[in-house]
Amino acid sequence: MKRFLTILVVGAISIMHLGPTESALAADAGQDLKKATFAGGCFWCTEAVYAEIKGVRSVTSGYTNGKVPNPTYKDVCTGLTGHAEAIEIEYDPAVVSFEKLLEVFFATHDPTTLNRQGADVGTQYRSGVFYHDDQQKRIAEEVIRKLDDAKVFPSRIVTEVTKAETFYPAEDYHQDYFANNPLQPYCRAVAAPKVEKVRKVFKDLVKDKP
Repeated sequence: MKRFLTILVVGAISIMHLGPTESALAADAGQDLKKATFAGGCFWCTEAVYAEIKGVRSVTSGYTNGKVPNPTYKDVCTGLTGHAEAIEIEYDPAVVSFEKLLEVFFATHDPTTLNRQGADVGTQYRSGVFYHDDQQKRIAEEVIRKLDDAKVFPSRIVTEVTKAETFYPAEDYHQDYFANNPLQPYCRAVAAPKVEKVRKVFKDLVKDKP
């Protein structure tokens, strides 16, 4: 069932007409790196997924769109700071577009569960696209509308689309967590299957092995 949903997501987004692609605009304008900020549950998983993608120069795990300055992991885990566990991506839009990043996003987490991803429950685990410009906002809203209209998921998407606010990098031990702790039980049970899915489904987007 999960593989079938992934195929539907990829197919639905790939046939959408979203106007000039970010990649095309980047090539015309000679743009530098851009930022994308996503929340899709535990940031160990989302970081591990995007570390695989060509054109992604860096992925930082952290906390975004909350009301408490300089939160710690312990603070965010209370669910009281308003922050989401998120990742901030620096990417080259001439290599990978925002549309493609969204394709990976919706294929590798459940965007229909409010404030929850599997056993991880709380507002800090909400699904969110935190846009950095009007183009990202437009694309994200249109992708969600099209996926809902096509009934790709059994329930409506609850992913929030909100302007990116201050992003606080998480503590050092959270960075590259999956790469540094592949045998940790949570990583083996939750993060590793997502990474394997990306390597199989998005072969053309995955970085070449060194």
